[in-house]
Amino acid sequence: MSHGRDCVRAGAIWRSPPAKRGACLHARLVARPGSCIRRLGGDRAGEMRFRRFLHNRSVTAAEMSQHAGELTAQRVAGRHVVAVQDTSELILGSRQSRPGYGAVSKGNTAGLLLHPVLAVEAGTGALLGLACMEVWNRGAEQLPPQRQRATADKESRRWIDSTRQAGAVLAAAASITVVSDRESDFYELFAERPPNVDLVVRACQNRRIAASQGEPGLLFDHIDAQPEQGRVTVTIPAAPGRKKRAATLAIRFAPVLLRRPRNGADPALPKTVAVTLVDVREISQPEDGSDPVHWRLLTTHGVATLTDARWIVDLYRTRWTIEEFFRTLKSAGFDIEAADMGDPRAMINFVAAATIAAVTIKQLVQARDGNTDQLLSDAFEPDDQPVLEAVSARLEGKTERQRNPHPKGTLAFAAWVIARLGGWTGYYGKPGPKVMRIGLAEFHAIKFGTTLNVLEV
Repeated sequence: MSHGRDCVRAGAIWRSPPAKRGACLHARLVARPGSCIRRLGGDRAGEMRFRRFLHNRSVTAAEMSQHAGELTAQRVAGRHVVAVQDTSELILGSRQSRPGYGAVSKGNTAGLLLHPVLAVEAGTGALLGLACMEVWNRGAEQLPPQRQRATADKESRRWIDSTRQAGAVLAAAASITVVSDRESDFYELFAERPPNVDLVVRACQNRRIAASQGEPGLLFDHIDAQPEQGRVTVTIPAAPGRKKRAATLAIRFAPVLLRRPRNGADPALPKTVAVTLVDVREISQPEDGSDPVHWRLLTTHGVATLTDARWIVDLYRTRWTIEEFFRTLKSAGFDIEAADMGDPRAMINFVAAATIAAVTIKQLVQARDGNTDQLLSDAFEPDDQPVLEAVSARLEGKTERQRNPHPKGTLAFAAWVIARLGGWTGYYGKPGPKVMRIGLAEFHAIKFGTTLNVLEV
């Protein structure tokens, strides 16, 4: 059902009442990413419609997350999946520096925290969807020291909870590997992981281990004493202050038994947990002056050969997907940190809705070169295909570069159409998030026109 010019994806966020406003907000967020409710609404009536949705007591980020996870669960069946999780601090504008918003760790600026889990296909790197997410407002109250609190009372619990949710949501996958960075390196995550989930975690702490000779030792000292077992060359992606480069990495790996921490850990946890440590070090100083790569990766996967170790490195490198996703949600697309809502609960709902919409934008950008081998159904509805094919036929020109090079029914085919609608000619550079969002706005308008038996390109 269509509820307006841009509102054509009914149920994308919300199926039960208020379904119409939720679906419409999702369509607007995808078509015109941004954080200004007034602009998203288009007029006073539209603005108030969205504000009522976000303030509705029946609307929760948890239920939006659940629905998004149900869609992703259908896409992962039979696939080997990497579930990438991380936390991003949303540094909101000064208008939110008021009672109700807690302070995040970057100074005293008011803000929220977002912790999504993205499902990515191992090997291809295709973004399949959102497995789950948590959005919360950190309270300003004083808390007891970390070691005096149970894990259930700590924010770090989110890593365990999200891992469990990923295991449940992605259960139909052929395999699930949860990948996360150094903040998630704590004993409980390894001890409490679901049986259908493996882990790749970048180590942060020089933990106590049970050495092979029975004498206790330290994790980093142990791996440093191992001989180099091979070298691989990988591409390090560009990042702020760092250029894209090829890097040669020396690899060491060894099985270890992590020992339960003396302080803070639940005594009911097992005394040791068996994992493998893969140590990856760049062997030369980068020419751009950035720091050489040094990753210590703890994994529950078995590692017996250099090929196995290289696979663990590739799984960890999939984590870059979530960094690019956060960029789309912030500076490259939605500008979520400039949102104009003073009510923290409404802002939590808005962040959740924007997170779901940003997945679609990221999928299209990622699929533009046809490297992910994804089907159209990974991001579009079945009735979108004939519209996309009709639009593609109208947009194609006489030269080879003006023709859609991708097979029908693929996400790459759709990405080409959306990019052309967004103003990309096929000649200059590659279409990014801004081009895709403009193209989606045009596509939504065209699709709405088909309900009136009109197709205008």
